[in-house]
Amino acid sequence: MKFTRMLTTKLTSFWLMSLAAIAFVFLLSAMMSFVQLTYKFQQQKVSELESLLIEHYQTQPDWELESWLPPMLLAYNAVEFRLTMKSEVLFAYQGNVQTQNAMVYTHLLDPKSGLNMTLTLPQPFEHYSVSWYELLILGVGLLAVIALVRFGHVWFSQQLDGIEELAQRSRLILQGKHEQALATPGNGKPRLINRALTKLLEELQDAHKERGRFDKFIRSNTFLDAQTRIGNRLFLNNRLDALSHDQGMVAHGVIYLLEMDDLDLLQQAKGESAVKELLHATVNSINSILQTLPNSIFARRSHNQFAIVVPHVSLIEADQLASKLLKVCLSQPLPDDVENQDNFYHLGCAYFTAGDNVNQLLDEADMALRAAQLQGNSNWFMYDKGAIDEEFAKGSVRWRSFLENALVQRRFYPFSQPVMDSDGVEHHKEIFTRARDNQGALVRATLFIPMANKCGLMPQVERQMIERVLGLLAQEQHKNQVYSVNLSLDTLMSRAFTQWLKTTLLEYRHLTPQLIFEVSEDIVIQHQDKLKPKLDMIRKMGARLCVDHVGQQVVGTYYIRECHFDMIKLHRSIVRHIHLRPENQLFIRSLIGGLYRTEVQVCAEGIEVFEEWQTLQILGVGMAQGMYFSEPIEVQ
Repeated sequence: MKFTRMLTTKLTSFWLMSLAAIAFVFLLSAMMSFVQLTYKFQQQKVSELESLLIEHYQTQPDWELESWLPPMLLAYNAVEFRLTMKSEVLFAYQGNVQTQNAMVYTHLLDPKSGLNMTLTLPQPFEHYSVSWYELLILGVGLLAVIALVRFGHVWFSQQLDGIEELAQRSRLILQGKHEQALATPGNGKPRLINRALTKLLEELQDAHKERGRFDKFIRSNTFLDAQTRIGNRLFLNNRLDALSHDQGMVAHGVIYLLEMDDLDLLQQAKGESAVKELLHATVNSINSILQTLPNSIFARRSHNQFAIVVPHVSLIEADQLASKLLKVCLSQPLPDDVENQDNFYHLGCAYFTAGDNVNQLLDEADMALRAAQLQGNSNWFMYDKGAIDEEFAKGSVRWRSFLENALVQRRFYPFSQPVMDSDGVEHHKEIFTRARDNQGALVRATLFIPMANKCGLMPQVERQMIERVLGLLAQEQHKNQVYSVNLSLDTLMSRAFTQWLKTTLLEYRHLTPQLIFEVSEDIVIQHQDKLKPKLDMIRKMGARLCVDHVGQQVVGTYYIRECHFDMIKLHRSIVRHIHLRPENQLFIRSLIGGLYRTEVQVCAEGIEVFEEWQTLQILGVGMAQGMYFSEPIEVQ
């Protein structure tokens, strides 16, 4: 912990310096006091000798100094002693002590007679030696000081560990990693601050979830039918616009119009609760069938009419699906007193191919519905508009053969479309996959991708495309380019592909910052728990994550934070004619507001006219792609 080590070192240094200063002052004071007392003790002995001499001089004229003075001088370790009266020497003593720095005391004992004493003594500490007992006391003192410093260092470190944990949590918060900061509360001290941070992070998380629920509420009230909770007419129009280009469908499929005759009569006879119960049962049964059909659309056009759009199905599969839908509708129990129970459900079907007009398609489905109603009993009718393009009639066996040969011969090619920012600068390029048949003609992705999913070959296709992109990035002319690659559900759920991708990203770690992996919103919502570890692995390898088709489904946006996406792409159904649709503008404003204070970038796909891009920029969308900027171009 760098912060702890730095602060602990400073505080410990201050602790040691303070302790050393106190010890130094204490020892200096003790030493000075001891020296001073020693000198005073020597001076006191000299004064006592002086007093004895004066007393003997005054009481005993004959002195008799030889009898008592030499032993006393010997006890004093005197170097030399002289007692004189004026110039006459009365007594002299020469000791055996040798010294270089002697202390000479000269005192006038009697001013009248001129009695003077000169005493030479050695320095008080000259013959002093330190004993083992004194050394032991000094060593114990030093050990006590070291132990105290060590204890202070450990105590400071333990106390500052909590401060470091608070600093780490604060650093995570400043970096925007709120979930990680909340997941590691630790034992930060002061504990009051740590608990306050945890409470604020929990409230912030609840606020984010509430904002996601509010966004979902806005989208629900804008695009969902209040009674059945499926898409409304506006939702249907948006999705059909997304499936078309210049009013022409971009793929093949089928549209069904389901009408419940005499629903108004049932409401008058049995009330609102009976109608609501019947609608919920019917809608749930149809939803259970559509769950196995990717990108299907289910919406309520009017009080008693529903629309179902299923792309990428053959004509035979459309007939089978119509029979299945009618069968589940007829299985719903009707009240006994309802008249014409056998003539309650009617289904009109219209099969479409690429290029068919949207409005004409709805008219054909409506005519098929009227034809089914004219037949009397509950039934379905398929509008017949001639032969279907035999390209769509390829069976699974033929498609598998075509796809396997294309994989072996590496006939899947990358096409790129630029993503532009608000300044008109290219941010990155999205990679689209195209295949070539044996004659060299391009096969549309809308044709082979559904078949590749059915045949389980999508992981191999996307693996080959990633290999091509990495090969492009290794070239000199593409060294600064950033590419985004789409990943399907089957690919992400494949253990073999995941292991290969991990190994490949490790091998090309220097190129991973130039890769963006895109995942569709619907598969993230449905399989978030299973996909999150795989998405985390990709992000930890250095690549970025993007979720596309945002807005296609009416769901909350909490998954964007939980899965740590770097970018989101708005679905073309939200972007199409955005300048004319205030309800779509409201959704985008709400979405961008929910991503406030995050680093998630918002991109719009499917831009076709300047007005759309201008409106999106005003709403706060920073990037866009579409035919307005460029068509997909093959990457060489």
